[in-house]
Amino acid sequence: MKFYSISKRRFLITGMLIVMIATGTLWYLSNRDDYPTVSLPGGKAQVFQLVTGEFSSELPGGKKIESYRWDPGTIVVESGKEVELRILGVNGHEHPFHIEGTNVTGVVKKGEETVVHYTFADPGTYKLVCDLHETMEQNGPMIAYIVVQ
Repeated sequence: MKFYSISKRRFLITGMLIVMIATGTLWYLSNRDDYPTVSLPGGKAQVFQLVTGEFSSELPGGKKIESYRWDPGTIVVESGKEVELRILGVNGHEHPFHIEGTNVTGVVKKGEETVVHYTFADPGTYKLVCDLHETMEQNGPMIAYIVVQ
């Protein structure tokens, strides 16, 4: 009968690997929760950074197509809390906009930041719509969705 002997060094390395794997597994399992995009210390406004963006391409035959958008295209906010949208104009000369279901209107100009404050009382999905790019024929639709929970 043969016995297999393990050196002290191999035993320590194996033990360390087992501890590392167990630690990594526990860390992974304990950090699986969703994290909020915005913290709300002391009831302050939920702040979101948005930008105007543009995609362009050329079709076979040379026709150029382009589309404008808000980025990010969807944000989730808490009802009853003040929301601050900080919208930076990156592409396009200007984008007059409105938020459907509210009285919010404004204009985002290239190179400038427009700040909007609003408190959404009712849960639902609200559209941030650029008035110049509402349809595909207008290089849109340039719509962002504000999901109020």
